[in-house]
Amino acid sequence: MTEGGAHLGTSESQPGLPATAVTEPARRRAYVAIIEGFLGALMMFVGSIGTGWIANGSPMIRQPVVIALRTEGWGVTVSTILLTAGAMVLMRSWLRLGQRLGDWGKSSLRSVVIAISAWSLPLLFCVPVFSRDVYAYTGQGRLVMEGQNPYEVGISTLNNWFSLGADPAWAENRTPYGPYFLWLARAVVGLTGAQPDVSVLLFRLLAGAGVLLCVIYVPKLAELHGINGARALWISVANPLFLISFIASAHNDALMVGLAVAGVYFAATRRYLLGILLVTASIGIKPITVLLLPFIGVMWAGPSASWLRKFLIWGATAGISFGVLALSGIPYNLGLGWTWAIMDPTPGYTGYSPSGFLGQQVEFLANVLGLPGGTFATLLRTGMKYAAIALVLLLMFRGDYSRAVRRMALAFTAVVMLSPIIQPWYILWFLPFLAVTGIRDDWQIRSLYVGVTFFVVFGAQDQLSVWSFVELPIDASSLAFVTALGFTFYLLFLDVHTRKLLIEAKPLDLARRGWNWISSRREVRRLRAEQPDRQQLGSR
Repeated sequence: MTEGGAHLGTSESQPGLPATAVTEPARRRAYVAIIEGFLGALMMFVGSIGTGWIANGSPMIRQPVVIALRTEGWGVTVSTILLTAGAMVLMRSWLRLGQRLGDWGKSSLRSVVIAISAWSLPLLFCVPVFSRDVYAYTGQGRLVMEGQNPYEVGISTLNNWFSLGADPAWAENRTPYGPYFLWLARAVVGLTGAQPDVSVLLFRLLAGAGVLLCVIYVPKLAELHGINGARALWISVANPLFLISFIASAHNDALMVGLAVAGVYFAATRRYLLGILLVTASIGIKPITVLLLPFIGVMWAGPSASWLRKFLIWGATAGISFGVLALSGIPYNLGLGWTWAIMDPTPGYTGYSPSGFLGQQVEFLANVLGLPGGTFATLLRTGMKYAAIALVLLLMFRGDYSRAVRRMALAFTAVVMLSPIIQPWYILWFLPFLAVTGIRDDWQIRSLYVGVTFFVVFGAQDQLSVWSFVELPIDASSLAFVTALGFTFYLLFLDVHTRKLLIEAKPLDLARRGWNWISSRREVRRLRAEQPDRQQLGSR
């Protein structure tokens, strides 16, 4: 165990994991999954050329191959299938890698790192897919360079802003990012002159730095909790949603998460000041990780701290972090503008979030009954947000000291999952912390399989860049959805390996079990129907 980490643990620890090295045949089997995943990522790279997000001002858009893939019906169709099928092949490779490294021996960490590296390489050169937020980063960097405050104005104040490729939704929106990311965005624009393609590559390298931090510190933090580091890394970083969102999409969340994981690791090994500074750097990328500070304070206070010491340490933790952030707002006159992202979150909801989905059902039922459904739905969503805050406070004040990181992970999960808006990559904020404190090989890992698959399928059909004048026999989004759904059906029912992960039986066996269950229910109903007749005969 790493020095200083003996005071940490979790009820999910797996002390019985084998310590022997993976055999040579097992290592070769792992490479089969790695190669398969590389091919899937390569398919995504090719598919992204025809359906990924290319800025209008990019010279790439004038290349003959790109023109053919984006303006011809066959090109868009082939690109859509390649992008979607590639993502699903990557999904299968991740599942199979976990199966092939099932004993999680000493050499398994090396195999997982090789897989992450191999699968990331083609994605590093993709046209942005599943999101085009990366183009808004260039606009925000331009705002800072031109002396404007991104916390006060949107990118529509820039000349020719639309040619950068940013979503029009960013036109009037203030930036929700921290001051350090705005520094980095300004540096990128200064180096590239706002050239969109090179800017995307540099932002992707910054995201890659966050992924690298996760690769380094996730296994170390897992080992502190008695969890196999290779398995934790496979769960949190090698999964396709993580690689697509943080490499192919180049989200700045990757750097936020990487700094947060590193900060928590150093705090967990009693290097509290360094841990606070790294988490502060994470807040300076995206403020949501301010949630981690109270739990850093719990670790700093110690296992037998009095309530007075805990409050003093919480105050010191907040003072150090917010003091550094306040000083960081002086350059470029950014001030404390980042705090709006915490105090004034984005309005609305997503239909697949628990809050959004339940709110829709409540609104429908209330409207049927002649009641103000919109009001009831708003009350429900607001109540769920306050429930998340209550859970954070409960986990701050209650729980074993040795489970401080687990408590932090659960608090982070509650805030995300009870929020009205959940983007696919939001679950990656808390996933590394759950992985390092233990995700059991039961309903917990199965829930992860379902969640990752859902968001990969959702992203494949939701974010496609197809020009409206292109004539297609079937809509690109529909084609992507059908392709992803067909592949999901294959993984779930037909693939002899992956179907065991959720359903441990053959399709024919499942059908037979279903028929037997229906027959048994019929027999029960028949016996119940005969029971009154038997009672009447008995009374006679």
